[in-house]
Amino acid sequence: MKVIKTEIESVVIIEPTRHEDGRGWFAEVFSQRGFADKVCAKTVFVQDNEVWSRGGVVRGLHFQRPPHEQAKLVRAVRGAIVDVAVDLRRGSPTFGRHVAVELSAENGRQLFIPRGFAHGYSVLGDEALVVYKCDDFYAPDFEGGVRFDDSALGIDWRIDPARIVVSGRDRALPLLSGLRI
Repeated sequence: MKVIKTEIESVVIIEPTRHEDGRGWFAEVFSQRGFADKVCAKTVFVQDNEVWSRGGVVRGLHFQRPPHEQAKLVRAVRGAIVDVAVDLRRGSPTFGRHVAVELSAENGRQLFIPRGFAHGYSVLGDEALVVYKCDDFYAPDFEGGVRFDDSALGIDWRIDPARIVVSGRDRALPLLSGLRI
């Protein structure tokens, strides 16, 4: 696997190696040993989630508060998304900044998002099936979020704003300036 650094330290893109022949290709998309050696030794995943969405959907920006913060490893197994990680670590030199990466079934890329980040994505085509690993279990009493369209974040979701489909819950999330973690 190839690990590619992003503008925010500890948020990395992972490109599994594909072995191709006349039948198609094979890729080891996750190995705890390889992940620990090349990305983060202290992260051990305990839950896998799968989400199907129609085109134009924006999900997020979500996070869990301490003590149930989650690191995530995200990939698109069908379609394409713009995956976004926003740094919410107080005192971080990159607080409020984000990384946005296109993940698709075609490019096979994954994005590792450490604890302390909000996460969201937009669906670029007709549909997307997204699978992600978490290093802590979902704890509804500790969930939080930030508005996807907060101008202070400056996220380009790569969707016409008139076409964006967002849940009422996500539309009601606070702006970064009003966030309490």
